Amino acid sequence: MPRLAVAVLVCAAALPGLAARQPALQGAPAQTQTADTPDALARALDTRYKTVRDFSADFVQTYRGGALRTQAREQGSVTIRKPGLMRWVYEKPEKKEFVSDGRMIYSYFPADRQVLVGRVPSDLEATTPALFLAGKADIARDFVASFAPSPIEGTTGLKLTPRRPEANVDYFIVATSRPRLQILGLAARDAQGGDSTLVFSSLKENQGISDKVFAFRIPKGVDVVTNGSVK
Repeated sequence: MPRLAVAVLVCAAALPGLAARQPALQGAPAQTQTADTPDALARALDTRYKTVRDFSADFVQTYRGGALRTQAREQGSVTIRKPGLMRWVYEKPEKKEFVSDGRMIYSYFPADRQVLVGRVPSDLEATTPALFLAGKADIARDFVASFAPSPIEGTTGLKLTPRRPEANVDYFIVATSRPRLQILGLAARDAQGGDSTLVFSSLKENQGISDKVFAFRIPKGVDVVTNGSVK
C-alpha cells in the first residue's frame, strides 16, 4: 500500500471519539442532541473527543485509486494517547509498523529490513489533522463541515475539509452513529485522488496506556534511513 495513504490515515485517526459497533462506554457522556446541521454535529463530536485521553482498537483499512490506481486491503491494531503518541501495527497481508513517541516517528518495514526515522513536525509544519491528534486543533474552528455519503451503511457521514490548504489531504469523512455520536469509521481523500477507509472494532478508551507502549527499539541488522541518508 502506498506509504502516503498510511500517513494520511495516521493523521485521520485523530478524529474525535473513535468508537466501534458496541454499546456506549460506561461513564462516557451520552450525546442526546440532534445535531441537525453539519456545524452542530462537528461541535458535538469535538466535545466528545475532549473526554478521550487514549484509545486502542483493531482496524481494517482499504485503499483504492491514486496515481498508480492501487487497490489494497490491510488489517491490524492501533493504540493512541494524547498528545501525539501512537502505534499502528499492520499484521495482514504485510507486517509493518508506525510509531510516534511524541518526538520522533519510526516507520518499520520488516520485509525491506528498513526503518525510516523522522522528527514529529512542529505546530507550524504539521497538517491540521496532525495538530488535532496532538490535541492542539479544533474541529469546528479548523475544518469546514458538511454532510456527505457515509463509508459505512446506516451511519451519518460528516465531511471535514481543512480550512488551511493541505499538501497531502483533501478531506475526511467521519462515519458516526446517532444520537450517541459513536464513530464507526472514517474515509480520506488524498492529493493523488486515492480513497482510504478505516473501520474500527474492539475499541477501548481511557485505559491509562503507558509510555512504554510507544517506545520503539530499532531491530538489529536493519537499514536506518534518516533525512534521506542510510545508516
